[in-house]
Amino acid sequence: MNEKVRQGAREAMKAQGLTHQQLAEATGIERPNVTRLLSGQVGKVPDNWQRILDALGLELVAVPKKEG
Repeated sequence: MNEKVRQGAREAMKAQGLTHQQLAEATGIERPNVTRLLSGQVGKVPDNWQRILDALGLELVAVPKKEG
């Protein structure tokens, strides 16, 4: 997965004071898997989606949801 997405997720966790364990409990994902996803060991954008994004000059990024 795009490093900007992982960084955005880590920054949101820090801002919300969440640990990997708390995020795991909130998502139902086992803590070791949360750690792997956030470190980039797993969870990459599928190749076909990456090709589409590249062809369109786009990148996947994480931004806060808008309230309301």
